[in-house]
Amino acid sequence: MPDAARVCHLTVDESGVGQRLDNYLLRQLKGVPKTHVYRIIRSGEVRVNKARAQADTRLQCGDLVRVPPVRVAQAAPAALRPAPPRDFEILYEDEALLAIHKPAGVAVHGGSGVSYGVIEQLRQARPEARFLELVHRLDRETSGILLVARRRSALTRLQEQFRSRQTGKTYLAWVLGEWPQRLKVLDAPLKRYLVAVGSAGATAGSEGERRVRVATRDDPDAQAALSLVRVRERAPGFTCLEVTIKTGRTHQIRVHLASAGYPIAGDDKYGDFDRNKALTRSGLRRMALHAWKLEFDHPMTGARMALEAAPPPDLEEFWNHVRNRSV
Repeated sequence: MPDAARVCHLTVDESGVGQRLDNYLLRQLKGVPKTHVYRIIRSGEVRVNKARAQADTRLQCGDLVRVPPVRVAQAAPAALRPAPPRDFEILYEDEALLAIHKPAGVAVHGGSGVSYGVIEQLRQARPEARFLELVHRLDRETSGILLVARRRSALTRLQEQFRSRQTGKTYLAWVLGEWPQRLKVLDAPLKRYLVAVGSAGATAGSEGERRVRVATRDDPDAQAALSLVRVRERAPGFTCLEVTIKTGRTHQIRVHLASAGYPIAGDDKYGDFDRNKALTRSGLRRMALHAWKLEFDHPMTGARMALEAAPPPDLEEFWNHVRNRSV
């Protein structure tokens, strides 16, 4: 970590090529509050090659980044210790990428009140790895397939596939109610907003918690979103759905299903809160959403890859329970 008490100049090496400036600094400035990192960028105190830069500026090899004196968060000692190393179930691995089965309840990265996540734990577990970066993200309570790049070139090629919708992503979602067989396409546009600090669910000390809602098609801030739904199995009062998303909007599946009148069981943001309490007593202690299948082209060979992660035991136990008894 750079010296927090004085101006520092960092030279971008191969591991930082193509990274956004904000993400690069968040990785370099361990213990510095995220809000402070964005503040020094906005104020122009951070310079790239002696010029002001934006948070989304992409860095190149050899770029010189000026970092002003920064304040380290006054956190408990435990929060400042390195993330504990952790091994995750490996679905696929080669020299270019790593696919793991992310468990529910684990964030993919640190930030927003979370000291560390999957990527920090992987780096601690693999100190010999020169490069490990998230290709995409999953919500903290969502289990399933998560891709990690082991090379910068693999990262950029995979992220371009995600941006250009060349990947195939199918989730399993267990929803409340009996999903109508005829309802197969959800295409309501979505809009992001923030829940004000002090509102239910907002994180203390944050600028607000990210939320999403359905928007009108003429809303200038609306984003097109498309989810394809197929009924996998029914149980009394519940339906297990296969949801293939053609766009990757924040909370897309959760909002599309809830807006259709069939929220995901256990969803603490968009779900049925009274039902969720009953489900907790019946053993479901998280949102019943699982990243089941993922298709993409291998970033080096171009071969089409098809990965699958079976639902974890907690979701299997929940489903076995409701198959035989209404909750």
